[in-house]
Amino acid sequence: MSLPPVSGAERLEVDVVVVGGGAAGLSAASWLGRYRRSVVVVDSRDYRNQSVDRSHGYLGRDPQTPQELLARGREEVLAYPTAQIRAGEVQTLRRRDDGLFEVGDDLLAHRLVLACGVKDVFPAVEGFSTHYGASVFHCPACDGYEAHDRDVVAIGWDPHLVGFAGTLKNWASSVTVVTNGVEFKGDAGCRATLEDLDIELLERDVVRFVGERGDLQGVELEGGQVLPASLVMFSLAHHPRTELAEMLGCEIDDEGYVRVDGEGQTSVAGVYAAGDLTPGLQLSMVAAASGVVAGVGCAQSLFGQQGAPTSPEPAPAV
Repeated sequence: MSLPPVSGAERLEVDVVVVGGGAAGLSAASWLGRYRRSVVVVDSRDYRNQSVDRSHGYLGRDPQTPQELLARGREEVLAYPTAQIRAGEVQTLRRRDDGLFEVGDDLLAHRLVLACGVKDVFPAVEGFSTHYGASVFHCPACDGYEAHDRDVVAIGWDPHLVGFAGTLKNWASSVTVVTNGVEFKGDAGCRATLEDLDIELLERDVVRFVGERGDLQGVELEGGQVLPASLVMFSLAHHPRTELAEMLGCEIDDEGYVRVDGEGQTSVAGVYAAGDLTPGLQLSMVAAASGVVAGVGCAQSLFGQQGAPTSPEPAPAV
């Protein structure tokens, strides 16, 4: 059974709209399809790791390109006849008095899964886009192993850079923290810890990355000094994309993430969230697993309900 097209101002009524087509959103949609619920994934194609050459740590698929993972995921979702994927961006959500959700201009959903992810802040350095995803990364857990026996520069200025840079010492032969011209925000204790870890702290501007993509040679500082480095890690800030969750009144925790329960449901009944939008480790395998939790929880919340006319007959209540 395929979902009917929408004509004019008519809204397509489905059981679930999933906002976000990354690992979390596709995993949720896959399991909703397995429960024979009608689901539409709205995918902006603005992925956090879209520039990354290789991702790691995904059991059975290490290494792989993120695009390969998502392409295979889309194929698997679309194998279920009640599932559909649309390219686009959801900008408006509204809960009606009858409890259904108006999504954008043409969708009506009984449930929502928000898997919008986060947005990273990038350092303003010449050559960043050339090297990002090949030799420049934001996640030590994801890419720290590739730093083994290499000289690494860590860009940032927040006190948490102490732990960030310290983690890199598990692999790297040397780590240098460069604040890109910003005064380091850590206190004397933070500075002492860096010194104890043999991590040099330089409160200087980074001008450019030296070398070709895949062959980073160094980091040039203001004044012409080039720090030897074949890998750069950065940690400036990242912002969970909570705009849609906030439109619906979902509770946001102190760190800026959407709170969910053990089934992936937010503080708003019928609204689920998964992936980097929620608290916890930000790894693709974790995102996929949280999507499973949200998808299954969402599907099971519909047991015994008629749902949308685009779905098969409902399962009995249990």
